[in-house]
Amino acid sequence: MTTRHAVVSGASIAGLSAAFWLRCTGWEVTVLERATEFRDGGQNVDVRGVGREVLAKMGLTEAVRAQNTTETGTVFVDASGEVLVELPSDGPDGATAELEILRGDFARTILRHLPEGVEIGYGDTIAAVQEEAERVTVTTNAGRVLHADLLVVAEGVRSTTRDLLFEGQVDRRALGITMVFGTIPRTTEDDSRWRWYTTVGGRQVHLRPDNHGTTRAILACTEAEDPTRLDQAEALARIRDRFSGVGWEARRILDGFDGSDDVYFDHLTQIRMPTWHRGRVCLAGDAAWCVTPMGGGGASLALVSGYVLAACLSDTGSGSLATGLTAYEAWMRPLVDDVQQLPRWIKPFAFPRTRQGLALRRMADKALLSPVLAPLTARFARIADTDRTLPSITATGTTR
Repeated sequence: MTTRHAVVSGASIAGLSAAFWLRCTGWEVTVLERATEFRDGGQNVDVRGVGREVLAKMGLTEAVRAQNTTETGTVFVDASGEVLVELPSDGPDGATAELEILRGDFARTILRHLPEGVEIGYGDTIAAVQEEAERVTVTTNAGRVLHADLLVVAEGVRSTTRDLLFEGQVDRRALGITMVFGTIPRTTEDDSRWRWYTTVGGRQVHLRPDNHGTTRAILACTEAEDPTRLDQAEALARIRDRFSGVGWEARRILDGFDGSDDVYFDHLTQIRMPTWHRGRVCLAGDAAWCVTPMGGGGASLALVSGYVLAACLSDTGSGSLATGLTAYEAWMRPLVDDVQQLPRWIKPFAFPRTRQGLALRRMADKALLSPVLAPLTARFARIADTDRTLPSITATGTTR
């Protein structure tokens, strides 16, 4: 019997989940990661819907729970920090989920629990891919040549390998929203809630507690230009101008970003593709279907994708790889489609530009979060939720 070999490009949640489950089903797994070392940091992510079931199958529920961000709820505030309304946080899928964790902590948890035999190569990327009927050959920028039965591309929204292999099939849908993330010092005024301030001009300010003694901050605004194409100093200068006079904690955040070593920009862009696989190559996570923070649930979808991929491939046994990849895509599509279908009104509602728009938004918030409508509103937080049963792992990853 010959053990099948998979190369996974990308060592964040989607890539590590794929590595975990492929190895559990008998594959040899090599992970390639662009960063020279594990990337810590990042903002809050959560595990929702069927993601909790996958996490339990991994045996990692308590490990994730132990690293909870300490966030206890979510409130909308005004310019003075006074609470306007509080979002529902009842049950596991509230605005603040039961399983809230920082992206870096989540990825490291999976990394630490990978089965023996997963090789991870940091500081290396894919330079070329040669596809053949019986194998795929990956050449890296460091000069490694890897022969594999499967290449899993889990590099993120701006995946270069995806763009190389699926040229002409990547539909990038920019939402016209820029978000700036970073970690700033905690103050005595910070509490255990996600505090969310929306003001005119299409601007938002967010503060969230973490479990590392600091505060995670977000500035979000409507913006046509992509700041990720600028150097960080210029991008920060533009954001400072954009948030001039906003009030509340905006100045504190901007000053904190000047001294933070983990500030990053994102120009929200959905990725939509007609297919996530071809031959012996498949896509997972944001490289395949970036849903953006506007849709939510990206971490849960990434986690689930690794399990579903391995399960569908195990079900084929020694049969067709294409059959397994088709089944993987068929199972994941409804979850992704559900999150990507953003209503047209969501952007002007979330980012009002005028005082009148802001007043209407605040009136709507109070109505939607009233005791009568709150149960209905809470349904919007049910992401990665399905009545379907997860596919079973039925065989090892070997062929004769």
